[in-house]
Amino acid sequence: MPEMPEVQGLVEFLGERATGHTVTRISVASISALKTFDPPVHALQNAAVTATARHGKFIDVACDDLHLIFHLAKAGWLRWYDTLPTTLIKPGRSPIALRVALDDGSGFDLTEAGTKKSLAVYVVRDPQEIPGIARLGPDPLDPAFTRDAFAELLAGRRMQIKGLLRDQSIIAGIGNAYSDEILHVARLSPYAPSGKLDDDAVDRLYAAMQDTLREAVSVASGKPPAELKDAKRAGFRVHARRGKPCPVCGDTVRSVFFADRSLEYCATCQTGGKELADRRLSRLLK
Repeated sequence: MPEMPEVQGLVEFLGERATGHTVTRISVASISALKTFDPPVHALQNAAVTATARHGKFIDVACDDLHLIFHLAKAGWLRWYDTLPTTLIKPGRSPIALRVALDDGSGFDLTEAGTKKSLAVYVVRDPQEIPGIARLGPDPLDPAFTRDAFAELLAGRRMQIKGLLRDQSIIAGIGNAYSDEILHVARLSPYAPSGKLDDDAVDRLYAAMQDTLREAVSVASGKPPAELKDAKRAGFRVHARRGKPCPVCGDTVRSVFFADRSLEYCATCQTGGKELADRRLSRLLK
């Protein structure tokens, strides 16, 4: 799933390529991806792209007085073309969910792999009309999101810190991968209670969040969409590296599996050498 750094990279890329151009055609190939009906999607035709922005993991393409907003979810992606293909999109026969054509012949497709379709596309007058945007927590790289603001956000919460970092209503933009990376840098267990962290742990966690995300945004900046996924994977320390050595201590990176995802961690760096129980096995043994 693309997270804040990759989404920011896509926003910057689209901003450079699409701003100032006019939408000449927009084609919906997967009606299930379109979550709004008023304004209709064809209202974007002949509208000029005026800006691009990011709201958490949502990409916002402003077109005159309207906004084309999309969330790529777990398996969605954006394909950019300097020269858009002229072949017709056949609904149900292609991973393409939406195609946008611009006046210079360029454009992009929104695609989604797999059978579980979660990609979401909206056409709205105001981004706050989208429930997922309206309930977003603060952006972790917003200058107003200081260490003290972060500590106040943590205070009194009983959530495990891994779940808190992934909760978009608490902090916007961090997902499964970067929460693993942040917690490894901060030397914290993913199961640590967020409201019981001492000042030193809060300091480490805040610094790890800032440094990890800023570095990832810097890596993503300027890269075309086709290169962003590999760039993201190349920077991982523990996420998706089960069985490989920790780059800090050399211990083996371990996983905990859940129904639809896993987390990765280093026991030596993060849990005092304790191996965390596999949740799938724990359920079977009950």
